[in-house]
This record gives sequence, structure tokens and C-alpha cells, in this order.
Amino acid sequence: MTRTIPFRVLAPALLRDPLGAVDRIGVVSGGDPVRLNLGGMRPWLVTAPADLEHVLIHNRDNYVREGWLWRPLARLIGDSSDDRWWTKREVFARLVSGPSIRDFADEMAAAVTAAVEEMAARGAAGRPLDAGAEMARLVCRIITRVLIGDKISNAEADLLGARLMAASASVRPRLMFPFVPNRVPFLGDAAFRRARRGVDELVFPIVRAARAAGPDGPDIVSRLLEARMPDGRAFTLRELRDGMVSLFVAGTETTTIAMTFLWTILDHNPQVREALQDEIDRVVGDGPLTGAHLAELAYARNTALELLRLYPPGWMLPRTIVADDVVGGVPVRGGGLIVMSPYLTNRLPHVWDRPLEFDPARHETRHGRGARRPTFAYLTFGGGPHACVGKPFFLAEVQMILAAVLSRFRLEVQGSPSARPTLGLTLRPRENARFVLTRR
Repeated sequence: MTRTIPFRVLAPALLRDPLGAVDRIGVVSGGDPVRLNLGGMRPWLVTAPADLEHVLIHNRDNYVREGWLWRPLARLIGDSSDDRWWTKREVFARLVSGPSIRDFADEMAAAVTAAVEEMAARGAAGRPLDAGAEMARLVCRIITRVLIGDKISNAEADLLGARLMAASASVRPRLMFPFVPNRVPFLGDAAFRRARRGVDELVFPIVRAARAAGPDGPDIVSRLLEARMPDGRAFTLRELRDGMVSLFVAGTETTTIAMTFLWTILDHNPQVREALQDEIDRVVGDGPLTGAHLAELAYARNTALELLRLYPPGWMLPRTIVADDVVGGVPVRGGGLIVMSPYLTNRLPHVWDRPLEFDPARHETRHGRGARRPTFAYLTFGGGPHACVGKPFFLAEVQMILAAVLSRFRLEVQGSPSARPTLGLTLRPRENARFVLTRR
């Protein structure tokens, strides 16, 4: 029988406690498709791995990234459905793949180490540091040095990051009301236009200068300059701009949220932190962090995976249904909306043992624990043609940040920030933690 959660139940629950409401929706659905009456929208929620495989793989052409979420974001990063986007995606995939990471792993290690030392200088003499601000600056430094290179300065990168965050924040009202056309004036539009204009003022001079000079390295702008569309056409200035901005957005926002939250999670799980410290002391020791350490930081990698299992910043993945279909035995109509939720799928009790416990060891593959789970039991990085190509880069980044910090410093979280996140358009820390660094 088709289940619908009525508006009179959903609306007050979402207003009172959004995350609690989503948790209860997960319990009610039990992994089966369920319809959510949100008033202006009535999307289907799909969480079971087999149903996700149908949507993302077997009938993927019937579920497209259009409408809710995607249309407003296109105003900032460009369209994600045409040939230009697919060509850019291929460039991104090559740039942040495993083999490429091995090529620039030493450079990444140097960038992380330098950024951590800068952070330590700001926290000298026991000065408390703001976790969100520091992780944003640190992640921005890594992206800039490794993926953009000398085409943008640290000061410009910090400014670009701030303007992109302002643009992202100002577009959120439209994301919450996707049925309002872009042509209709709406809350946040003026702030969004200012922020986007500021982004363009920084990025267009960079891509103009790069196009005039030609490709000159392994950075993203040079790779985009070398790329060609299926018809042989090179990217326009606007497309180069969209490529650089979309990489910056994808590479900074979710990683910043995850790294900001990680210190609080480790504070609440001392046994995990101890195991992490033991691994880093054994692997890195007193020596400098290098790219060669990545392969040996297995527990750090599993910690990153477990963090994004329980706390995926992108907690919902909407798709528009093209034509009538059947998902999980339930008929769905063309023109409607399906929402997938990494947050709920990653916590399904019939798929994950002790689903609410933070346990990096569950991701060990040598004992076959991970291999026994269905393909889409872990949904944080999506799946199918639109699966996140940045997974290897994200994991390497978190491994190196953890190693660079904990091999040299004791990091003490101040107070007792909550380990329970807050739910908005992203899943993020409920409280902005502060920490103190002490050199070991």
C-alpha cells in the first residue's frame, strides 16, 4: 500500500525540529518509498539500495537533475545537464582521480602542512580558533595550490571563497521555494547578484589571462583550455568561468562542513581519536608529511568515510521524473519529483550494523565487512553518471589534514559542542566549535 505522510503531520514537525522530522520519516518509511505532502510539492522519498540502483543506474535516463535545487544553483555554477557540463566533468574526473592524486600528493602534503602552520600561528599562545573559519581557510588553501596553482593568489582565493559562500547563502530562499520562477523577484536575489558579480570580477580576469597565455600546467584552468567539446569546439570564457567556479564550490563547501564537524565528532569519540593518533604517530612520526604516507593512513581514510556516512553535508539528492515508472513496487508519475537521502540510506538499520555508532572500522575491506553491503548502501557520493568524481581527492585531503594537525599539535575542542547536527539545505554542525592548538 502506498504511504503518504500528510501535510498536517509534516509541516509542524519540520518547523519545530527539521532533523528530528527527517529521522521520524526514515522510521515511518522503513526503507520503502513514501510520499511527502509538503503542500506545494509532493515528492517521493526513496532510500532502499535496490530502489536507488533502479533510479541511478537501471532507468537513470528517466530521473534527471532538473528543477528543485539544480535550477537555482545553475545561476551560480552553470547548467549541469548539457554537453558542456559532461565535458567539464570528464576534465574534473581526470584531475582528481587516484592516478592524478599520486602525481601531486607531495604538493598536497606541502600545501596542507603550510596551511596548518599558518593556522597555528593565528592560534599562538593558546588563542582559541573558530573551527568553521579555520577549516574554510585551510581547505581553500589546498584547492588553490593543488588545483588552481599560481593563477590565483591566496588573498584572491580567500576573497573568492567568501563571495561564493555569500552567493550560496543568498540563493537558499529560492531553493526552499523551487516553484517560484527565476524571473519573479524573490528574497535574497539582490544579495545573490552582488555576490555573483563579485565572483565574476575575480574569476573572469583569471580565465582571460590564462586563455591569452595558453595552457601551462596541470591546473584546472589549463585542463579546461585543452579540453574540447564533442564537436571540437573549445570552451568560451563563460564556460571556463563556470568550470573554475563549480570546481571551487564542489571542492570547498562540503569539505569545509565535514572538517569543521570532524573535530567535534572526535571529541565525542575518544577511542576513535586515540586510534587515529596512534596511526598518525606510527606512520608520520616526527618527519614531514609526504604523499607516500597516504597509502598507510588507512584508519584516517576510514574515519573520513564514517564521518560522511553519518553526517553527509548533501543530505538530499532530488531528481525530476521524466515518465511514469514503478520504484519499489510503487507507481510514480512523470513530471513528479523523487528525493534520495544519503542521510537516511546511510543509517538504514537493516543494512548497517549499529547504524548510529561512529565506527571507522566498519569500512575496512580486508575482512570483507564493506563488501557484504549492497552497492548503494553508502550514498554520500551519489551514484551512476552523476556520482561525485571528487571522492578520491576528498579522502586524501582529510587524511592529510588529520595527519598534519595531529602529528604536530594537540587539538582541544573548547566547551562541549553538540554532536547532533542541524538540518537546512545542508547538514552542518549545530554549534560553531572553537579549539586550541598546542604544539607537541
